[in-house]
Amino acid sequence: MITSEVLNQTLPQMLAETCERFPERSAIYFKGQTRDYRSVQEDVYRFAAGLAALGIAKGDRVAIMLPNCPQYVIAYYGILSAGGIVVQVNPMSTADELDYYLGDSGAKAMVVFKQFLPTLAKTQLAGKGLKKIVVELPPVTHEQSDHAVTYTELLASAQPEAPIVDLTPEDVAVLQYTGGTTGRSKGAMLTHRNLMANAYQVLLMIGTDYQNPERVLNVLPLFHVYGMTVGMNAALLGGSQMIILPRFDLMETLETIRQTRPTVFPGAPTMYVAINSHPQVEEYGISSIRLCISGSAPLPVEVIKEFEAKTGGTILEGYGLSEASPGTHFNPMERRKPGSIGKPLTFTEAKVVDLHDGTTEMPPGEAGELIVRGPQVMKGYWNMPEETEVALRNGWLYTGDIARTDEEGYFYIVDRKKDMIIASGFNVYPREVEEVLYQHPSVQEAVVVGVPDTYRGETVHAIIVPRADKVLTEEEIIAFCREKMAAYKVPRHVEFRSSLPKTAVGKILRRTVKDEVVKQYSSSMAKDDPA
Repeated sequence: MITSEVLNQTLPQMLAETCERFPERSAIYFKGQTRDYRSVQEDVYRFAAGLAALGIAKGDRVAIMLPNCPQYVIAYYGILSAGGIVVQVNPMSTADELDYYLGDSGAKAMVVFKQFLPTLAKTQLAGKGLKKIVVELPPVTHEQSDHAVTYTELLASAQPEAPIVDLTPEDVAVLQYTGGTTGRSKGAMLTHRNLMANAYQVLLMIGTDYQNPERVLNVLPLFHVYGMTVGMNAALLGGSQMIILPRFDLMETLETIRQTRPTVFPGAPTMYVAINSHPQVEEYGISSIRLCISGSAPLPVEVIKEFEAKTGGTILEGYGLSEASPGTHFNPMERRKPGSIGKPLTFTEAKVVDLHDGTTEMPPGEAGELIVRGPQVMKGYWNMPEETEVALRNGWLYTGDIARTDEEGYFYIVDRKKDMIIASGFNVYPREVEEVLYQHPSVQEAVVVGVPDTYRGETVHAIIVPRADKVLTEEEIIAFCREKMAAYKVPRHVEFRSSLPKTAVGKILRRTVKDEVVKQYSSSMAKDDPA
């Protein structure tokens, strides 16, 4: 049984202990091939030794820009074993974004998928001594460069011996960059203790122990903090098998479920929406999955109901953010409440405080800002002391999310502070309107934003993706909403699209949508202005 002693381990120590106990147990399944724990540990040590030979020492930052693959796991733990700090990079980053991540973190090396080299070549740092470890899938050719070595060559050049590095649980393990929707991306400094604590909290939450390993379906990107902790670190702590897919493709995911019969599926709401839309989803053996976990974005209650009715599975919603490694809340398995994010995880405290003074605790039912504290909360933001002071106050992490509690101590996310719409002086929370929209049988996806209004200050604008072969009208949606909510919350404008912009983890990019809609409004107002 896993105990709280893991809180005093580093991530490499945890992996070594798991590999020692279960050397022949399957650790990774990828495209029909399996890797046992012994071979994973050997490659991690080879990778760490290869990095040391390249001059990477304790505290040096090494970026990873890879899709989900076994090499991601090896590189991640190899960097940590060498004493380095992992810089998580979204493979979809543009050259400008990549330049920022590499420059802000001061990365000395980068593990990069060969297909992403053209993007890297456009950055200012590409030709300035940045060491590159190039991954090919499958490995075929040699990458010609003074500063590059292939992943295969790096492993072949080193022995599988444990490196001697003085690591402590308080050392920074990962720089996890936030989305940056309100300005510069901030690198959350997550320590080994932060990440070990959250992996342990996840295992306690889902009821896993060493003797009953899970088969975890890893379709969430590992560069994302949710995929990293729930899909990888917690799986390795539990001695489980990671079933790795490079990305979410509905048919590939369903076929993989049929073939491998996973037991745990960490997913995002849009993945469950996509599964709901498949007419024969019941035929793919989803019943093997004892637990579906939803995070990264709010999960509409109607999506839960439809998914469970079709598949017989169970979805439990949780909550987290990059600054907390990420998990802070989860619905208890024994008594969940759909629509709630549940209760704080083990060793975690949470409360809802007044939006203005930031300290007065709100009574049940009253909305305020959610603040949390626990061993998973970050050390601070990389090279951003002022932003750190705003986010971390007296040991509490201020999340920026508006929440409320009920009489039984369950928490509910109302919305993001910055997304709240103020229409004619009334507070309108987009998620509340979206929950109503998802109740309409012809709505597949919906997002609600606030747009400028000369009379009301702001007004509610809904963007909807209809279900396949369904036709909707603005009048129908507005009439539907009027029956279910107060007049000031009803969308004044409804727009229909075939798709919505999303992050790599499937989270709808509300800020991108809002910018697009506001731009449309500004152009329209300019045309109407006779001046």
